[in-house]
Amino acid sequence: MTLIQSRRLLLALSLGVLAACSDSGGDKSAAGGGAAASNASTLEAAKTAGKIRIGYANEAPFAYMDSKEAKVTGESVEIARVVLKRMGINEVEGVLTEFGSLIPGLAAKRFDIIAAGMYVTPSRCQQVAFSNPTYGVGEAFLVKQGNPKNLHSYEDVLKNPDAKLGVVVGAIEGEYAEKVKIPAGQVVVFPDAVSALSGVQAGRADAYAATALTVNDLMGKTQEGSGLEKADPFTDPVIDGKGVRGYGAYAFRTDDKAFADAFNAELAKFIGTDEHKQLVAPFGFTADELPQGVTADKLCSGQ
Repeated sequence: MTLIQSRRLLLALSLGVLAACSDSGGDKSAAGGGAAASNASTLEAAKTAGKIRIGYANEAPFAYMDSKEAKVTGESVEIARVVLKRMGINEVEGVLTEFGSLIPGLAAKRFDIIAAGMYVTPSRCQQVAFSNPTYGVGEAFLVKQGNPKNLHSYEDVLKNPDAKLGVVVGAIEGEYAEKVKIPAGQVVVFPDAVSALSGVQAGRADAYAATALTVNDLMGKTQEGSGLEKADPFTDPVIDGKGVRGYGAYAFRTDDKAFADAFNAELAKFIGTDEHKQLVAPFGFTADELPQGVTADKLCSGQ
């Protein structure tokens, strides 16, 4: 065997090892996640393979890597596991990416479902096919202890030109800030929730805006003496004359509408059951976060 042939063989073996990895720590996985690589539909291919890849953005309690168990978990991930198993897909592999890269990654077939608690919004509905939501929740601010700039709403940030608001790239909070007319110079964009928390600690931002569940989870995991607290009281932003409440769901490619419909049918049988409530309780979800009949169609139409 020549030196060149040896190198080619070594390269092929290395690629084979990489292709076999699951619960990926990045978004460099093969297009289609192994489920949509053939001419079969994504759903048919996933059933044949017995597995599918989901995209997530490492934001507890929705989807994150559990380092102790060495697997991706969270409210969105665990519900997906149950629903997909009922559909004949027994294995879920996680592909980690930044929140702002989730929709591009789905379109590029790095994975076949976004399972990250993504809010359903009219603009996102133009890019993906959403399932019906699994939860509804309000907003919150993470601030330094004592809330030195007295920030209890997006409007408080707007009124104080010295205040900096932290948001995660691609998250809905950036859109809220824009609609409330907070100047771009007052908004600090972070790659993920952990970076935003560190940014508030370091003084790069005076508040980190996220879902109330995200802030609750961060505070629950933050050691005493971190110098951080949840802003209390807090008032949700008023957008187009209405106080906002976000509804999170799964997202599929628009040409996978049949897959989304089949997933939705199974999801409807599960949400609100005792099994569902027991499954999501460890992640901080209660009956107060149930979607209460709100559908993707309503949210996509701006209702």
